[in-house]
Amino acid sequence: MSAPPRSAAVAPDPPHRRRVVVRGVVQGVGFRPYVYGLATELALVGHVTNTSEGVVAEVEGSVSAVARFCDRLAVQAPPLARVESVHHQELPVSGGEAFTILASRTGGPARTLVSPDTATCADCLAELADPADRRHRHPFVNCTHCGPRFTIVRDVPYDRANTTMAGFPMCPDCAREYGDPADRRFHAQPVACPACGPRLRLIVPGTEGAAGADPVTEARALLARGAILAVKGLGGYHLACDAANADAVSLLRRRKARGDKPFAVMARSAGDIEHLVRLGAEERRLLEGAVRPVVLLRRRPDPSYAEGAVRPADAVAPGSPDLGVMLPYTPVHHLLLGLPGDPDGPRLLVMTSGNLSGEPIVTDDAEALERLAHLADAWLTHDRPIHVPCDDSVVRVCDQEPLLLRRSRGYAPLPVTLPLPVGPALAAGGDLKNAFCLGEGRQAWLSAHIGDMDDVATQAAFERAVEQLESITGVRPRSLACDRHPAYRSARWADRNAAGRAVVRVQHHHAHIAAAMAEHGLDGTRQVIGVAFDGTGHGDDGAVWGGEFLLADYAGFTRFGHLAYVPLPGGDTAVRRPYRMALAHLRAAGLDWSGDLACTAACPPDELRLLQRQLERDLNCVPTSSMGRLFDAVSSLAGVCHRAGYEAQAAVELEAAALGAPADDTAAYAFRLRGGDPVQADAAPVIEAVVRDLRAGAGAATVAARFHRGVAALVHAMCRRARERYGLDTVALTGGVFANTLLSSACSAALRTDGFTVLRHRLVPPGDGGLALGQLMVAARTTTDD
Repeated sequence: MSAPPRSAAVAPDPPHRRRVVVRGVVQGVGFRPYVYGLATELALVGHVTNTSEGVVAEVEGSVSAVARFCDRLAVQAPPLARVESVHHQELPVSGGEAFTILASRTGGPARTLVSPDTATCADCLAELADPADRRHRHPFVNCTHCGPRFTIVRDVPYDRANTTMAGFPMCPDCAREYGDPADRRFHAQPVACPACGPRLRLIVPGTEGAAGADPVTEARALLARGAILAVKGLGGYHLACDAANADAVSLLRRRKARGDKPFAVMARSAGDIEHLVRLGAEERRLLEGAVRPVVLLRRRPDPSYAEGAVRPADAVAPGSPDLGVMLPYTPVHHLLLGLPGDPDGPRLLVMTSGNLSGEPIVTDDAEALERLAHLADAWLTHDRPIHVPCDDSVVRVCDQEPLLLRRSRGYAPLPVTLPLPVGPALAAGGDLKNAFCLGEGRQAWLSAHIGDMDDVATQAAFERAVEQLESITGVRPRSLACDRHPAYRSARWADRNAAGRAVVRVQHHHAHIAAAMAEHGLDGTRQVIGVAFDGTGHGDDGAVWGGEFLLADYAGFTRFGHLAYVPLPGGDTAVRRPYRMALAHLRAAGLDWSGDLACTAACPPDELRLLQRQLERDLNCVPTSSMGRLFDAVSSLAGVCHRAGYEAQAAVELEAAALGAPADDTAAYAFRLRGGDPVQADAAPVIEAVVRDLRAGAGAATVAARFHRGVAALVHAMCRRARERYGLDTVALTGGVFANTLLSSACSAALRTDGFTVLRHRLVPPGDGGLALGQLMVAARTTTDD
């Protein structure tokens, strides 16, 4: 009889050691304590540290435990982390008794990503409102899950010594939290409390604040009395006033030379603005999320106001279909708007950039006292320096998808992943709404919004931003890209700073289309139909382009079609006075400048005579195919806007008018397509139809809606023609005109119903704020081909 079988021996799980490098947004977001917790949970020994290339961990233990560590590392990362890559390397076993967190290591090229600034989290807000908490009402409460990041970073790795918090020694309580891996403030670089600063103060010229008075309480009282405050935020100063006080709003508008340009407002909660705007699920998500951009929300009639009464939105955003709204994203904002139990104060604040129109946002405290002296009545400031200027981001929702109009705070400096690798390069962007772009490998870093480059201070801000972004990304550009416009200041900067490097000039609308292709991951092996509509772009024939249909990839483009040329009388003067474009289009259509037309009446008689001679003699009348200028012309013809105080005002107000059109009217104006190479879309029939409708008694709303439908029909017809000729079925809608969601939605619906794939911007703006991404991709292909 045989013996019973023995139990099979279980082979021991041998020790194993692995080096893991994690790249991405992994510093300042609680990644090291997360790694520490994961490693100790799995009984691993080793260490973790920050380096210039990312977070580096060495873990040792059983093979199965090390494998589980690596499997969970990226999947369960902290909420603000963004893991771009994880690289593993086997190492010899070296033993150890525990897992530790080592001090950061410096040196080597920067390859980690800095987190954007993030809105105050729920845990910190609870502390802010809790009288029993030591950070009760502390204006700088933050933790590893929220607070300032990008705007305080001087260098990488992201450690306190490399931020503007370096000048604030931690008190014993903060130091204990900072050093405890189990605390949510472990290595939270901006950690602070009332004992160790920073500190808030209110400056009111000609007065001295009462001893011991709370700066926020005094500031709220000033706002309630109609004062204008300069408020220091994360990325610069805001100018604030009570949005419900029409006199205060008008005063701020006059002081800032704002014209009728809409202001953004800050509300305590989404519930405080629901009576003013239409608020869908995606809008609410954007408002209440960690980024907290300005969200453009469609205005709606407010039944609580009597007929003809002035509502807050009327003073804040006159003539606009939208109201720009953001919710508080710093503790100071929450305090200004009032915590539960606080005395009543303004519930809705205008929050506009602390600058004059066209200048960069103010960040320096001494400069704020000087440059904002004629704008503000008082300053609510603090002693934590802002290293990187960063304006508020602006976004709107189109067909339930976000559409970025200004990519800045909360988004910068996160990179865009590229469909193709690029050599180290810098693309300078455009001159309006400038943002530049650094690229290397498969990543492109767009700067925060810089501003309009015609201002000397903006040009200086551009140079500082280039230096700073190169520092934290480690990109050392070996080539430069810029617009082909010979007078663009951004292009001249590229020429001056070439230092022997190649400078590639990229056609404006080609860059717009390439940007849309890049953010949608297209590799450029197949052309797209690019519909690029904007106000101004330098054309290869010397004309002002802006109503373009291009067949494009990264390597080049063919101009398939465009709006037929009309004169642009007086250049920028015509941009500021839309009635000039209306009169130019009337003349091009063979129509008289009759006195019954609103545009004729809007033009002063002396100017009308001069304009007529100017057009007859073709003096300073460069031809333009701009769709933006056609929107201006129709806006003035319809009596909507004759003088533009800010960019695209006439088009914005035309869109607003179209929203009031009768629902049962479906008519659309028709363009005349003239065959050839390129195809020309003649707007003369549109102008004729507008005049005919106006004389028949049609209102501005009807004309505006029929024009929008006509432009959408033109886009559909031209894309169908391109598909029939060339077999292309992907369309990129790009350029500043496509910030108009009424037009974008109509074009997209018609094209998708007809089987086209439609690319619309999601990650970068459709206007010039996204131009640099396209320049980068085109220039990369050009230098590769060379």
